[in-house]
Amino acid sequence: MHQFKTPDFKLVDAGQAKIRVAVEGEGPLVLMVHGFPESWYSWRHQLGPIAQAGFTAAAIDVRGYGGSDKPRDIAAYSMENITADVAGVAKALQPDAPAILIGHDWGAPIVWNSSLSRPEAFKATAGLSVAYSGVPNRPFTDIFREAFTDKGLFFYQAWFQEVGPPEAEAEADVRDFLRKFYYGASGDAPAGTWPIKKHGAPLLEGMVDPGVFPAWLTAADLDYYVGEFTASGFFGPISRYRNHERDFEWLQQFKGRKLDMPTLLIGGDRDPAFNGFGRIADPGAMMRQHVTDLRGVHVLPGCGHWTQQERPDEVTALLVPWLKGVR
Repeated sequence: MHQFKTPDFKLVDAGQAKIRVAVEGEGPLVLMVHGFPESWYSWRHQLGPIAQAGFTAAAIDVRGYGGSDKPRDIAAYSMENITADVAGVAKALQPDAPAILIGHDWGAPIVWNSSLSRPEAFKATAGLSVAYSGVPNRPFTDIFREAFTDKGLFFYQAWFQEVGPPEAEAEADVRDFLRKFYYGASGDAPAGTWPIKKHGAPLLEGMVDPGVFPAWLTAADLDYYVGEFTASGFFGPISRYRNHERDFEWLQQFKGRKLDMPTLLIGGDRDPAFNGFGRIADPGAMMRQHVTDLRGVHVLPGCGHWTQQERPDEVTALLVPWLKGVR
């Protein structure tokens, strides 16, 4: 495994927000975007090898996280605003050429939609965990209410809608929250670890702390995340989930537009987000309807949701040749 070293940090004025970026190496810009509840640090295993392959490897803290700005307005966390941050960082770090994007979890829709909305600013896009499904026909809130809430079932994104209780639950014991959330969505957790419960239950009810955590997240790694979220809180990170209707409205202007650039998809076969919580039979086939140049669909056996952390070497070995082919 690549020996991790601390990257250089830059605070970049992205236009609407100041965004912290971890940067390593020189060459064409590869900008990495994390998901929930993570940080630039989720790319710690990829930064060095991508830099060594001849690129400027850069990983942001999404607004609301870590060292980036943390507005107190829900609408500040819309896809429109966050894609503007991504474009602003890319322009600041590499003003004269389009950048390459890689995103995981929420970072995947963020990079897909950054490239969809600003095709001139980005030349290739890779997504981990979440396939590109095109401009939505309805807000995701409609989908999860139909599948879960209307049946009286708990769904974490429904729990995140009300401001206050989700933040309070996560912030009461950040380490406990992160351990249970990370473990529950990992490939190490046995089936049924993510409990089936009634709508209105809190997120952590019935969730498991494994005692000995899987080796892919060390005590030092967890300490770093705990420090970041203890300082930042969870309002910004959770508010990403409170913008589904706003995102839907913004994206309608791009209806009919395909992602016309090289793309790549990597997921784990134990990741519930990869198949859209059971809604998508074949993520690659779905994606091919909306992109023109899909250069690979890689499904990692036994891998859960935290793709590039659970399987760092495999993910890096897939990303680097793809990057060299699109540079």
